[in-house]
Amino acid sequence: MTRHIKTLLIANRGEIACRIIRTARRLGIRTVAVYSDADAGAAHVAASDVAVRLGPAPARESYLKADLLLEVAKATGADAVHPGYGFLSENAGFAEACAAAGVIFVGPPPSAIAAMGSKSAAKALMEKANVPLVPGYHGDRQEADFLAKEADRIGFPLLIKASAGGGGKGMKIVRDAGEFESQLASAKREALASFGDDHVLIERYLTKPRHIEVQIFFDSQGNGVYLHERDCSIQRRHQKVVEEAPAPGMTAERRVAMGKAAVEAARAVGYVGAGTVEFIAEGDDFFFMEMNTRLQVEHPVTEAITQQDLVEWQLRVAEGHPLPLAQAEIPLVGHAVEVRLYAEDPLKEFLPQVGTLTQARFGAGEGVRIDTGVRSGDTISIYYDPMIAKVIAYGPDRATATQRLIAALKDTVITGLTTNRAFLIDILAHPDFAAADLDTGFIERNRAVLLPPPTPASETELGLAALAALLRTSAAALAAQRQTKDPHSPWALTTGWRLNRDAWNDLTLQDGEASVTLRAHYRGDGFQIDLPSGALPARGTLTDLPEGGAVLQAVLGDKSLSALVFDAPDGLWLHLNGTTRRFALIDPRRAADTGQAQGGRLTAPMPGKIIAIAVAVGDTVAAGDVLMVVEAMKMEHSIRAPKAGTVGAIKFAVGDLVDDGVDLLTLDEGVPA
Repeated sequence: MTRHIKTLLIANRGEIACRIIRTARRLGIRTVAVYSDADAGAAHVAASDVAVRLGPAPARESYLKADLLLEVAKATGADAVHPGYGFLSENAGFAEACAAAGVIFVGPPPSAIAAMGSKSAAKALMEKANVPLVPGYHGDRQEADFLAKEADRIGFPLLIKASAGGGGKGMKIVRDAGEFESQLASAKREALASFGDDHVLIERYLTKPRHIEVQIFFDSQGNGVYLHERDCSIQRRHQKVVEEAPAPGMTAERRVAMGKAAVEAARAVGYVGAGTVEFIAEGDDFFFMEMNTRLQVEHPVTEAITQQDLVEWQLRVAEGHPLPLAQAEIPLVGHAVEVRLYAEDPLKEFLPQVGTLTQARFGAGEGVRIDTGVRSGDTISIYYDPMIAKVIAYGPDRATATQRLIAALKDTVITGLTTNRAFLIDILAHPDFAAADLDTGFIERNRAVLLPPPTPASETELGLAALAALLRTSAAALAAQRQTKDPHSPWALTTGWRLNRDAWNDLTLQDGEASVTLRAHYRGDGFQIDLPSGALPARGTLTDLPEGGAVLQAVLGDKSLSALVFDAPDGLWLHLNGTTRRFALIDPRRAADTGQAQGGRLTAPMPGKIIAIAVAVGDTVAAGDVLMVVEAMKMEHSIRAPKAGTVGAIKFAVGDLVDDGVDLLTLDEGVPA
């Protein structure tokens, strides 16, 4: 029996909500978006036919309120609810509540979610089905001393994983028995905060595994297929960074073996809809890891190589239709690679960044797809994942797809926040990536190359930044001159005219921690800029763009150059040849007041919540000791002592919310006599 979906409520936000809306609109389905106070002006709200407020920004007060979501579904006449991924997408109780309310849940039945949504239960089920598992403990006992004994039995290194979740939250690597207790406590806190369930499992940590997952699909008639596999081996903090399909080096025989195993695993729990069976592969062996009972973040690479719309498949299956294709009919054409563009600082341990995206301009090109839920002017907040966009490139082969993706990233301009864009480009350009030498340790193994110390701005970048600043200043002065009572006064000229001396202006440009003072001499139709290596003539024009920013066409010495320039509160952003730099313009007269010593102050690395304080006033600590733990975006960030000393003051208590850069505590040098 089929049931037509006329109105679809999307119980999610951001990129995945926008993605679902696109397919629903193409199918003629009315869409209902929901939003928290933090998302009132978000892209998914603007894209939907109807939008309804849920509540305050924290997810537990908005996107995780199942009863409120169903009230919205009833009020808006929604036939179905699509949960996206994250939030309530793998919540069996929510799926049951939808069924009880007569609303179609676009996902598997509650029994399948319950069986596979828990990592522990799923592994127990796979063990009975003789699917190979990594050695570990997947049971219900959660006492710390019992888990410690199991850890000793399994051996180190091992992995602690939240049983109910994913995305790297509640997941910790434990190198030896000495750190097991603290890592267990941290994993349980993160699991409880993210999924409302602090159950964990522990298992042997393989040293050089590949992460390969199989996309499966079932309809309500019992037909099941696999839509090939994805390689998601390149990860940091157990979160996927690069995903591609098909997996490099996958033989046809192994693809069939893994595909059939994945389909049978899903069939064992009466699965319906889209799901992903994840495997860890090392050498010739592969082990079941977990099953995600939802659409995956990385589904676009599968859509690219199969030429299918998986959200459309989800909606058709939810209506009761059979699968669109049989196994033998599913194409596998070309190659696709996806990266996750995040607001985070790779050089500061990937610390999430919050604030306003003053510009969000994404590269385009043949085979390039951008899935995003943000626009220029939107805010990345502390409440949700800081992903800006998924950038996907498709080509006839892996090398072509990779080059198209690199080109798209180089043409992407994000200002206002630090991102991992350059880090992603360096991964894709790495020889080991080109050679498909992949495993989950890729980033750590190549850390020195992928995470080098920041490089200073080149003289070309300095010259262009100075020229852009001078042109902006001249334009502003010209506008002011036109308003003056005496527009012919020589003192109002924009040529830098001075009485009895050379006309010049000093500019101090700060790039990160480094600052350079340049002298610019006015020379007729341009300037002479005194760079560290010598003087260069410079001239150019700024042409404003309708969407913000300007194109700088410049001649610097004997070079003709083109760059993009965007305003910053205290300077500008310059995008040249795939690199974006922020330059602050420092007033030399005030420079002495801007760099007060931090002394022993330890500040919050980002907005968040104090969840643990490990010291008291007067305690002596060693360099590296954990002093405080701040939770932001459902991840824990430890504040460690930069040196030995004595705790002088603690300015916040557990549970307090803190802003970026505020003083958390002070650390006095030395120890009491």
